[in-house]
Amino acid sequence: MRLIVRPGQVGGTVPASPSKSYTHRAMILGLMAPGTSVINRTLLSEDTLSTLAAVRQFGAKVLVKGDTVRIKGGNLHCPKEPVDAGNSGTTIRLMTGVASLMPCSSVLTGDESLKRRPMGPLIDALREMGVTVIPTLEEGQAPLMIRGPNRGRGTHIRGDVSSQFISSLILCSLLKDIDTEIILTTPLVSSPYVDITLELMEKFGGRCEETGEGYLIPGGQVLTPTTLDIPGDFSSAAFPLVAGAISGKVTVMGLTDQTKQGDRAILDILEAFGARVVRTEGEIEVSPGDLQGADIDLSGSPDLFPVVAVLAAHATGRSILHGAKHLRHKESDRIRTTVDMLREMGAKVEEREDGCVVEGPSDLRGARIDPHGDHRILMAATIAALKAKGKTIIGDGGCYAVSYPDFVKDMTNLGANIEVEE
Repeated sequence: MRLIVRPGQVGGTVPASPSKSYTHRAMILGLMAPGTSVINRTLLSEDTLSTLAAVRQFGAKVLVKGDTVRIKGGNLHCPKEPVDAGNSGTTIRLMTGVASLMPCSSVLTGDESLKRRPMGPLIDALREMGVTVIPTLEEGQAPLMIRGPNRGRGTHIRGDVSSQFISSLILCSLLKDIDTEIILTTPLVSSPYVDITLELMEKFGGRCEETGEGYLIPGGQVLTPTTLDIPGDFSSAAFPLVAGAISGKVTVMGLTDQTKQGDRAILDILEAFGARVVRTEGEIEVSPGDLQGADIDLSGSPDLFPVVAVLAAHATGRSILHGAKHLRHKESDRIRTTVDMLREMGAKVEEREDGCVVEGPSDLRGARIDPHGDHRILMAATIAALKAKGKTIIGDGGCYAVSYPDFVKDMTNLGANIEVEE
């Protein structure tokens, strides 16, 4: 399957896709809380369906009706079969913590891309807590065999590889009888994702204290099932919003500034480049302005990197995107694949260790793009193609379903000329 995108103007209104980050965490907390939790406006993408399947394997009873998911949790047990997280790094990392609680063996695995992603810091932290973790192929990577129970009173972990490791340790510590201290040995990257974990945990009655060195999770907690609505996802909304900045007026409904999502920074970034941004409660409108190069720190919102690089290619002057070194360990080396994509389309881009430098504006041209199975590269290339001369052909054309299943539908509704070719 591939996408064929031709240039053209866009404009109109689309709904915000539900947040992937909130959905993953709500499902796992629903597994951990005794009783029935109700999650409304759930994102049912490939990644979150991997988490939902894992939650079932660990003992939850799940009922899905439309975008409402009911999870009856509190009866955790070891899966009878290996847990396949597919392409979802969030699933395997957060469920590794859950598996550490079990006094029996669990096996967690994923697709070939996921097996290449780093797990070492989380493995080391759990081993320090007395958990048996055995990588069955390569040290520091999945597949993993995990056997608890996790009775450790504390552990040390790097914060500069993935915030998902810290979220995993916090979540599993909620169900331990003893207090648990998590000490960060390096500064925390992507800290807003841990903030999301803490926000949702509190909705389920969980408690966690931030210390000068990391986090302290009191023992003996009992979570409470809850009903909640998943907020709109700024990570996904960034794509139509940037389309509005370069190709027409676009409104995304269902977004609020009152969120812990780090990717709400896309609004400040758009304004920094000179796009016109109108913020009202419940919706965001973006239209073109006098786009000028900008210096953007993406350390708190790294997932924005590919689409912000596309925005930079349409701005006059030099743009420097930095602070995103850990993107090299995503579904692809996301810095390199972004740079390669823009170069193929004629942009002037210099790769750097933690980002890139873009000299604009560029007269982009249609090209054949290989997103290397990375959903954010595919979507960024689609936005770039809106202003490129000639058609752009993008392979792995269905990988956007990992995070934003309605991406092609929403962009088509905005007027984008996208053809899906099987």
